[in-house]
Amino acid sequence: MRPVQSSVLCRLLPAPFSLALRSLVLVLLCITPRCQAVQAENVTVLEGGTAEISCRLQNYDGSIVVIQNPRRQTLFFNGTRALKDDRFQMVLFSPRLVRIELTNVSVSDEGGYFCQLYTDATHHQVATLSVSVPPETPTVEVKQEAVEGGEVELTCMSPRSKPAATLRWIRNGRELPGVVSQQDNAKTFSVSSTIRISVERKDNGAALSCEAFHPALGGQKKIRHYRLDVNFAPTVRIVPPSGILREGDSLSLTCSVSGNPLPRNIQWSKINETLPERAEISGPTFQISRLSQSHNGTYLCQAQNNFGRAADHYTLLVYDPGAVVETHSAVPYAVIGGVLALLVFTVICVLIVTIWCSVRQKGSYLTHEASGLDEHGEVQEAFLNGNDASQGKKEYLL
Repeated sequence: MRPVQSSVLCRLLPAPFSLALRSLVLVLLCITPRCQAVQAENVTVLEGGTAEISCRLQNYDGSIVVIQNPRRQTLFFNGTRALKDDRFQMVLFSPRLVRIELTNVSVSDEGGYFCQLYTDATHHQVATLSVSVPPETPTVEVKQEAVEGGEVELTCMSPRSKPAATLRWIRNGRELPGVVSQQDNAKTFSVSSTIRISVERKDNGAALSCEAFHPALGGQKKIRHYRLDVNFAPTVRIVPPSGILREGDSLSLTCSVSGNPLPRNIQWSKINETLPERAEISGPTFQISRLSQSHNGTYLCQAQNNFGRAADHYTLLVYDPGAVVETHSAVPYAVIGGVLALLVFTVICVLIVTIWCSVRQKGSYLTHEASGLDEHGEVQEAFLNGNDASQGKKEYLL
């Protein structure tokens, strides 16, 4: 009995049968010494790596073995190179196993590699080469400048991966939900994740990160760190001098400026007057040597950027030795005047009360003295009229 032609039976197998099942059928059918068969193994490799494509032979009798690429171009004919592509190398040709090696694999190399055995009938199996493309470190794009009080739109992008990478936004250890989009670029995918967040001045420099996950990374992840760049108008504060300033002393003021972007130019001026001749300006520092009363006035520090301007002022009053120069922390003259007026009013009230009490006490003394004189007159009159003195006194007492 002639052996069953395995190639014919393989063509009769339904299409849904897997390659492994078809290979198993071929093995079971080859039950005679003369039956030959070939088996192929699927391979998955990272892009840029090296793939080994193996063809296993059964009962090989020296028949022709041909290996072809997915475009059906012959790579090797019985171990001899047929295609001029140095990336392919024959590493093993034996009666049981034929193995070739492909270096620097790219996605264009994907597909089925044919292991063909030419006997009375042609036997072939297909080894499928799959190429996995891990993502590079993602990039972050900003749609427009972030401005204090507004919103900023950030997009994390992974331009190339296979299969598609998974992106995730993280801030302060918590995930920020983003809008994900995916595009198929032939054999690879580009993925993006977009978030919109409200920003304030305090958010300038805040750290965020975009993480890319992929099966080819083996549990690792590619991370792109990003810091928010929030633009805001400047703030200005003049740092006044400490201690007492007198005629002949030196004045030194420092203008403390913040803002994003930081203002490059700081302007010093004197309200309604020009700056003194002895004034020296060095960036944020303003100095006047040998102060005199002619330097009295209000000095202004100004700064601006593309998002606004700000200013602060300092009022200088120079007195004779011992007098204190008024600074921002000095008590206003209105408060001092009010305190002095209250003290004067209090003193006047105390004097009025004291005088009134003294006058009242003196009037009471004069009244009692007059009452005593009246009693003496009545007694004298009774004595002159011959009345009994004791009776008169008694009646008086009554």
